[in-house]
Amino acid sequence: MSVSTCKLSLVALFLLLAGCAQLPIFSRSADPAPQADVAVQTPDAETQRPEARSGSRLARLGGAGQRADALDQTSPEERAAALAPPAARTQLLGETLASLGSPADPGLWLRTGLVSETTQGRVELKQGDGSLRVELRPSGAPAGGGSQLSLAAFTTLGLPLTQLVDLRVYAE
Repeated sequence: MSVSTCKLSLVALFLLLAGCAQLPIFSRSADPAPQADVAVQTPDAETQRPEARSGSRLARLGGAGQRADALDQTSPEERAAALAPPAARTQLLGETLASLGSPADPGLWLRTGLVSETTQGRVELKQGDGSLRVELRPSGAPAGGGSQLSLAAFTTLGLPLTQLVDLRVYAE
């Protein structure tokens, strides 16, 4: 077999393979199977709907699925003491942004980097529309590292559980 015959055979083979690509069995761009029509129905007056819940309680909890009261074990006496007017001698430790702490940890507390040891203190909403006496617990984080506020403190202040709260922190 000569070189020219070999070249001619290769060209013919490539043309044959190029033609095979046009066959549907080898084609990659085959049209997908036609889609079946889907029936769309709109609800009418007889369509069952979920029962409405009390919106005020759910809104106050920030949409939480579980009731905060079931987890909050703070007594009414503890809440009353926490809401008492501030002591005469308080020292501003700083401001912090707080999120919800562990709901499994009971009591009224703030875990923060503004203190290095557990002490009594007070938190005040930065807007000035609420304050609460709490136990200040060290977090080990830097002072500007953010804080965690207890579930009982959130519910006592009437805050949504999903909210980040700007607080002023005072030592008593």
